[in-house]
Amino acid sequence: MIPSETRVARRTENRRIYFFEVRFSVFGLVLSCNVQLRKMSPEPLSKRITVCRGDITLLDVDAIVNAANESLLGGGGVDGAIHRAAGPRLLAECRGLGGCPTGEARITAGYRLSARHVIHTVGPIWQGGDQGESDLLRCCYRNTLELASEHNLKTVAFPCISTGAYRFPKSLACTTAVRVVAEWLLSSGLPNIVVFCCYDADDFAWYRKKVGDIIS
Repeated sequence: MIPSETRVARRTENRRIYFFEVRFSVFGLVLSCNVQLRKMSPEPLSKRITVCRGDITLLDVDAIVNAANESLLGGGGVDGAIHRAAGPRLLAECRGLGGCPTGEARITAGYRLSARHVIHTVGPIWQGGDQGESDLLRCCYRNTLELASEHNLKTVAFPCISTGAYRFPKSLACTTAVRVVAEWLLSSGLPNIVVFCCYDADDFAWYRKKVGDIIS
């Protein structure tokens, strides 16, 4: 019985999961099974999730996350602030991406930012809660983290997604964000550190409480 290994990739629920396909030859018959690979981090969540209050455009991390609109061509709030800080080359690159559907994510260079990359994700507009808004917000975080992992990014900073002009309730958005990030980090080694960067005092208080509840 001689085993051989082949690395394959499958996408399950918008996540790329790698397996070893192990094949066994027994009396001329080839049998195979798939074993999922997980790169786990030895660090506890308390050292991998942080909360800060300030201007996300000033953070020196591998990537900051932009709460973008579907055009990716800039807008108000954190979206406009990131485009202004990054300079016109960010807009030029975004024009070539052809937009981004709600819940998905795209990655660009950071240009004049201290961050090396910007991951743009489009959060849902709150319409009362019965239009799949929570599921779409979860997708924003998962797809962003997947891109970060695929590009070997070790530090990623999130703003508060959808809680401004898109009117997503702050408490629910915060709970969703922290849970999705914690679940991801428990099963993945990348990114090493996730920062929740809050602009105002209310958001900062919500995130400190929710992160404290998760890691305690």
